[in-house]
Amino acid sequence: MTRAFKGYTMAGPRSGNRLAALDGLRLLAALMVVFYHYVALAKPWGHDTGTIFPVTRVAAQYGWLGVEIFFLISGFVICMSVWGRTLGEFAVSRVSRLFPAYWAGILLTTLVIKMWPEVDSFPGLDRVINNLSMLQSGNNSPDVDPVYWTLFVELKFYLIMVAVVWFGVTYRNCLILCGVWTAAAALAPGLNTPLLSAFAMPQYAPFFIAGIVFHLMRRHGQNAVLWALIAVQLVLAQRYIDYRMATSLGKAVATALPGWPARLVIIAGFALVGAIALGAFDRVRWRWLTTAGALTYPLYLIHLNIGMTLIHHFRNRVPAPVLVLSVTVLMLVTAWLIHRVVERPLGKWLRAVMRKGVVDVRRHMAPRRKSARQPEAPVRVPVPAASRTAGSATSDEVERTITLSR
Repeated sequence: MTRAFKGYTMAGPRSGNRLAALDGLRLLAALMVVFYHYVALAKPWGHDTGTIFPVTRVAAQYGWLGVEIFFLISGFVICMSVWGRTLGEFAVSRVSRLFPAYWAGILLTTLVIKMWPEVDSFPGLDRVINNLSMLQSGNNSPDVDPVYWTLFVELKFYLIMVAVVWFGVTYRNCLILCGVWTAAAALAPGLNTPLLSAFAMPQYAPFFIAGIVFHLMRRHGQNAVLWALIAVQLVLAQRYIDYRMATSLGKAVATALPGWPARLVIIAGFALVGAIALGAFDRVRWRWLTTAGALTYPLYLIHLNIGMTLIHHFRNRVPAPVLVLSVTVLMLVTAWLIHRVVERPLGKWLRAVMRKGVVDVRRHMAPRRKSARQPEAPVRVPVPAASRTAGSATSDEVERTITLSR
């Protein structure tokens, strides 16, 4: 028997219910980051942007919070996507989703800064090759594009979710993860243990954990325990606002800016994802939002160095507001082309190849498991016919639908 909640059955979402509002929120978060890089930073303009954008610059200085909103959405979506999946299926879905657009972004960014080294220089072939693995941050190698740092944070989140998939994605196991991760993230700074801090990710854990909890609400309904977890994450999310402002804007600028707008943005992000989880936006089914959601990942990958190069090149020829709008539209169009020409066909091919690989691995591993479990012939014990009873097997209902990611 399936349990329905706000038009979302426990056997899976109803046909066509892709949570378009979540796609729209992803687009908004991506545009916040773009707005921040193009308007708040001096690098593409050659000098402080206060004289260029005297009003909008203030709002743009908080656009880095789009990354935190991304992590909040990612917690929700990844928890949704792993439900009912095996470890191999989860790996296939993540690799085929992340790498095609990422490879295209690296190659396109490298080509642009090689031909027009105005805001950055050619990183060198070794760095480009190393970046293709997406693991460059793990071995202290520089990123081809500075925004790629968030991808390594995502990869560590995936590793944490692997543990849940290994033990089984259930309501109980997800709650255990949220509790243990919350404790680790809260205690890691005081314990001064680098390995614990690296994987507990105290700065970003509250957003991932809150996303997971919101999905549990979506799937199983709300209760006081889940809301208590959300409240704890909302409090913990405030701890690093000053640090994030300093690293994003510089200590001098961050000191002069008030912190309350950043806190309001975080509260608004929690409120919107919570409202989506509880079904407040289920009637939003605009198809263009689904397309927009698909563009956010390639847009994020290509917008920084390429967009800044274009702004720097044309900054003295085109009015600043027109230039920012034109470059943003061009980046969206380019992201759509990457999605259609690279991401979809290459992702489909990767999924097919990796699925065959997973099947092959399982086929080769199965005889070993069987032989290890059956070292000798089993002993048969006769059972009286009167003691035999008919039984039936039960199985958990699983969801096979992946929505957006990142």
